[in-house]
Amino acid sequence: MEPIIQMINVFKTFGKQQVLKGVNLSLYEGKTTVIVGESGQGKSSILKHILGLVKPDKGKIIVYGKDINKISSKELKDIRANFGVLFQNSALFDSMTVFDNVALPLRERTNKSEEEIKEIVNEKLEMMDIHDSNDKYPAQLSGGMRKRVGLARALVLNPKIVFFDEPTTGLDVALSNEMYRVFFRTQTALKYTALIVSHDVPKIFKLADYVALMHNGIIQDSLPPEDFQTSENPVIRAFVEKTMGRIYESEKVEG
Repeated sequence: MEPIIQMINVFKTFGKQQVLKGVNLSLYEGKTTVIVGESGQGKSSILKHILGLVKPDKGKIIVYGKDINKISSKELKDIRANFGVLFQNSALFDSMTVFDNVALPLRERTNKSEEEIKEIVNEKLEMMDIHDSNDKYPAQLSGGMRKRVGLARALVLNPKIVFFDEPTTGLDVALSNEMYRVFFRTQTALKYTALIVSHDVPKIFKLADYVALMHNGIIQDSLPPEDFQTSENPVIRAFVEKTMGRIYESEKVEG
């Protein structure tokens, strides 16, 4: 299977700090890749590079066969039309209702009528189980509901690729689990490719087709969850033991 997105030997320095030191990563159509790693490792920087918000000092970022740093602004805009993004804080507009927040991309980037927009927005809010919150403002919503509104907006144009930056930050265990169920349901229905940056190990593994560990400026490896958890790579092994050690001890005892 050919990847739809590739980062090839990408380097990036911010000020005096080299954050990316030769990152290689491939994303495959319809699959979910989760990037894990400790804070400050540059995980979110990977999203910004793929979105074309930051240019690498060296290396290539290939999206649908095009190096996004060697194309025109119009071509980049066309590529970005395939993207949806759920930001860490949901990035909702406080002065807009739930409906208007979700409708915004449709109003800005399409020529659809208000009747068509209403139908699409209601469909997405129904998918999130928040269809009765159309007229509420972000300040009236719980953290979990704000995340759902953010996801509805990210999906309203039916993107082919969706990026998630720490999607469960600030949510308790129950709300995090519910967010994962919503994610699974929407991806099953819409068949999008997903790239998730997350610290929620090991729970996030249940959603992943591939888990990639960011450490010391590079992707150590990108593997199916089962292979990741049994990897012989010493850096991955140390990460697994640190984040999942008790689980593994329990499994060994049960076995």
